[in-house]
Amino acid sequence: MTLHWKLVVDASDPHAQADFWAAALGYAVEDNSLLINRLGAAGAIGPELTLEHGGRIAFRDLVAVRHPDDSYDPESGTGLGRRILFQRVPEQKTVKNRLHIDVHAAPGERAAEVDRLTGLGATVLRQVKEPGGEFTLMTDPEGNEFCVH
Repeated sequence: MTLHWKLVVDASDPHAQADFWAAALGYAVEDNSLLINRLGAAGAIGPELTLEHGGRIAFRDLVAVRHPDDSYDPESGTGLGRRILFQRVPEQKTVKNRLHIDVHAAPGERAAEVDRLTGLGATVLRQVKEPGGEFTLMTDPEGNEFCVH
């Protein structure tokens, strides 16, 4: 049985993180504006729980990105496949990730991919060469480690 799942990432600025990872992975930032408007009209949420981002209303404290080929619920904008959800937390990142994303570049294109991701706001930590392979260790704009193979 296949389970539906999403990766949840704590963030200081979930919208900036979603924008970075959507651009990095070629994903789409989910548009929850229909759901938010429906909840607001019903009095279930107030304006303090929302903001405008990218020209549309969004939840203030969480936003997800989804694979553009995967289906989504048109009533809520929520992806039904591969997703990463960014949620606001008050504390800053302080230690190494226990879970990270590996980005796989096309053969021979790792350096170009590292340059592209650096242009999006990532930082190179170091180049790694091990018996099992080579990769570039990077951090996203909030310091979360990921690898480019």
